[in-house]
Amino acid sequence: MTRRSKTPVAEAEAPTFPAIPPAQVLPRLAALQTGPIAELRQQWRELFGKEPPSFNRAYLQSRLAYRIQELAYGGLKPETRARLEALGEQLDGGNVVLRRIRADSRPLPGTRLVREWQGVEHVVTVRPDDFEYEGRPYRSLSAIARHITGTRWNGWSFFGLRGRGES
Repeated sequence: MTRRSKTPVAEAEAPTFPAIPPAQVLPRLAALQTGPIAELRQQWRELFGKEPPSFNRAYLQSRLAYRIQELAYGGLKPETRARLEALGEQLDGGNVVLRRIRADSRPLPGTRLVREWQGVEHVVTVRPDDFEYEGRPYRSLSAIARHITGTRWNGWSFFGLRGRGES
């Protein structure tokens, strides 16, 4: 037999967010474009219930725009979320490394990457699942860069696909 406390335990209450009438959506979205960053950060606190990330203005605007519409019209149904997650698992096979790679960051198959190194022109062909260099398949551009130079390189940087300061 278990003993019950005479005072009920207060359950953690989920934060409540303001309901946004659909008629206010367009004016609020327009205001995101012109409002000062301090105002965007304040809206973030109100609409997400936490401190805003230190990302740039464009990020805050896009996430706030989505959140405003979500609160006005409703978010994704649980079934839709589950289906999207299942589709994501099918695409990457549960590989968390693939999940971190943006789909649009890889050059299209058939693209030829050209790099001159020590007076020699090196040509790599992008294939759907790998890269071809000198008639041989390579899994990564870094492996090709290492083959060419004999030292470790970031293949994306070596072939000029990533500028300075990009991650």
